[in-house]
Amino acid sequence: MDHANRSTVVKSLDAKLARIHADPSGSKDFILADAKDADMAHGLAAPGQSPEQHNSEARYRTLAEYRDQIRRNVKQGLVDIMLMSASTGEVLTIKDQLFRDSHITPACRANDTTEVWLAQGGRYGQEPSRPFRTATIDHMMCGRAECAPGQRTLGVDLGLYSLTFNNNVGLDHKMLEQYRDFRVEAEQKGFRHFLELFDPNACGDACPPDIGRFLNDHIARTLAGVTSSARPLFLKMPYHGPKAMEALVTYDPHLVVGILGGSSGTTFDAFHQLWEARKYGARAALYGRMINNSEHQESFIQHLRWLADGELNDPAEAVRSYHGALQKVGVQPYRPLDDDLKATPRGSSYDTTKSKTSVVAKPGTAAQPAAGNGSSDDAPDFAAMTPEQKVKWNLNRWKKVLG
Repeated sequence: MDHANRSTVVKSLDAKLARIHADPSGSKDFILADAKDADMAHGLAAPGQSPEQHNSEARYRTLAEYRDQIRRNVKQGLVDIMLMSASTGEVLTIKDQLFRDSHITPACRANDTTEVWLAQGGRYGQEPSRPFRTATIDHMMCGRAECAPGQRTLGVDLGLYSLTFNNNVGLDHKMLEQYRDFRVEAEQKGFRHFLELFDPNACGDACPPDIGRFLNDHIARTLAGVTSSARPLFLKMPYHGPKAMEALVTYDPHLVVGILGGSSGTTFDAFHQLWEARKYGARAALYGRMINNSEHQESFIQHLRWLADGELNDPAEAVRSYHGALQKVGVQPYRPLDDDLKATPRGSSYDTTKSKTSVVAKPGTAAQPAAGNGSSDDAPDFAAMTPEQKVKWNLNRWKKVLG
């Protein structure tokens, strides 16, 4: 298969997927992606805060600095996928040909549903998500509205398509209808995709009591009607704990399940989530803000890679190693080591006024996150909540997922 700019380099993503499908229970391959597509969600804040910022200002990196960091992370060569916006993909893939001689696969966000419209002061996330696509497949593949023969290898041939189900037949029907149309067009044009599922963002009094099972069932049901020529290469979804993960990977070992990073939290949060998800069957992780907001992205990615490949088997030890790496490159950590070893609630608490608890990881242990965070199987008691509380829970959960 041809890839961007007719690269002759074997892409690690393709090689890993082939080995996983050849031996689903025995393969140890793990796919790691750097999600640098935040400019399709956060606007000016997408590149992250600048190292030159001071407490009295909120200075963000520029788009050029954001792209320079992508170049450095690609040069490092430890991730398998670099996910970008279509505009950044055009600059780095078509114009700069950054991926021509790299084993890293470039990819673009193929749709931007309304819940990722995160303009400051915006209220879009308070309404149920609606499907929308800014980028077209042709623009991602060749930078033009219509690709001429032979131009489809100029840009990317892989996109991320996202779905959000809110337990509403009208809204969810529209989501699936748009996804079907995308798949048909993608197959006709030789464009591959991986599928992202978000938690319900505004389900009101229809919030499912077990969101992990709700998402798993939607995945199984939706993909049951999709033949091999149009299926997603792998999945990207929130991590809802060991039970939900094991259920999905046991149902179909050829469903290559990946997790999204979510909000930044502590370094232990990031490392523990990957370590635990991998332990219970995840085969991929796509980290965006966790990488982008780290003190030193290359060192952070190195430790994610070690955890993903089983070269580090203790997330607490990985945090200590990361702090040692920061010291070597002369970068000051955001938190003292003891604070950075704490697991913090990041995903399911709907009442932000409640005190947050944390657990410190002891040497040689993999501490469990505090009760109620996004890495546990616990969920709020929706039956006992008012509609207003459910809305508030979903809004706060979504802020934690998208930042």
